[in-house]
Amino acid sequence: MPVSRPQSDRNAVRSMLTLFVLTCGILVAEDRVSADESPTASDVANVVAPRLSFNPTEQPTVEWLPAANEVPDASAASGAAMKPYVEQLPGSQVSFRMLPIPAGLLLMKSPDTETGRKANEGPQREVEVEPFWMGQFEVTWSEFELWATHSGALTQSASETAARQRSEMLADAITRPTKPFADLTFGMGRADCPAICMTQLAARCYCKWLSAKTGRYYRLPTEAEWEYACRAGTTGGFSFGRATDEPGDFAWYFDNGSDHYHKVGTRQPNPWGLYDMHGNVSEWVLDRYAADAYSHMPSAKSWQPFVGTDQGSTDAGASYVVRGGSWDSDPAQLRSAARDYSRPEWKNDDPRNPKSIWYNTEMTCPGFRVVRPLRIPTAEQSVHYEPDWKEILDYSQRQTADHTE
Repeated sequence: MPVSRPQSDRNAVRSMLTLFVLTCGILVAEDRVSADESPTASDVANVVAPRLSFNPTEQPTVEWLPAANEVPDASAASGAAMKPYVEQLPGSQVSFRMLPIPAGLLLMKSPDTETGRKANEGPQREVEVEPFWMGQFEVTWSEFELWATHSGALTQSASETAARQRSEMLADAITRPTKPFADLTFGMGRADCPAICMTQLAARCYCKWLSAKTGRYYRLPTEAEWEYACRAGTTGGFSFGRATDEPGDFAWYFDNGSDHYHKVGTRQPNPWGLYDMHGNVSEWVLDRYAADAYSHMPSAKSWQPFVGTDQGSTDAGASYVVRGGSWDSDPAQLRSAARDYSRPEWKNDDPRNPKSIWYNTEMTCPGFRVVRPLRIPTAEQSVHYEPDWKEILDYSQRQTADHTE
């Protein structure tokens, strides 16, 4: 039976690994990107608005979503007609696979008798989930960096249709992060590996860029959608139905992870074909974290539950839910119902002022995977799934003030 190391030992190991990376020169201990090199929210608003007459980062995606690229099996008239499909990102060799997740009922959270259960996992509630597609794998560095490093920036040719040119222009106009001050792989690998250390805001912006790039509405999963897909019709602590001391065939975790993440899809999938739902890297979901969130849900069946935030005010200090556990987690943290949440100390090693709204700095920080709902939301609904423009604008203004002082 695996024996877990004390948390103090884990922290020491992570500190030594970070120090090793630093001394090898992989991390840059200062921000070397000047204000002139970094596209800010104001830059986007000033440059893009004349070309598009609006700022697509600020406006709900459904109000400007371009015509979709033609992809086999990517369209469906009903949940029963949904099929897996492969999305090839235009202008690149990068692709990812989406799997259909059927509509159904979920008994969300864990029973009092489940081994490893925490108080924030209850009370159990029955919820109804609509059909959606979900990424078979966690978003990889090759996917994420097309947006984050501007390598997927606007490219147009005379042979492109007007619709394709508009789609590229919209994608290019989505606000992107400044360059990170460090190598956020921490030397753990990049090819076919899950992207990590982006904030939840950055993950939301990536989804918005992906929607513009493809013409299909992508977003982060809600907490209910994530747990529903993770369980894949199972009701035990894990989707693979084993005891808490036997997850090795299905998950990278503390006892077999060798102190780093691994390439996606190298453990066995869950019953619905999704890889790394348990372990490897933890994953962002849309919901704001509240320990007692589910005690406020009705005892009767809930439809598409979601704990959102007020988009009308900047709430940069809010914590958001993280699911799935990581390569640094004990088996109990990998359970289908286990919940974690973001913390301010995830940015402690960021030397900049103001600290980045785009990146975290701990090597165990989350990645994410994308979903695509069969039913596209209304503009009013979608604002709760999308990045908070006011948070981005506030950060841009604080950056400008800092550079001018």
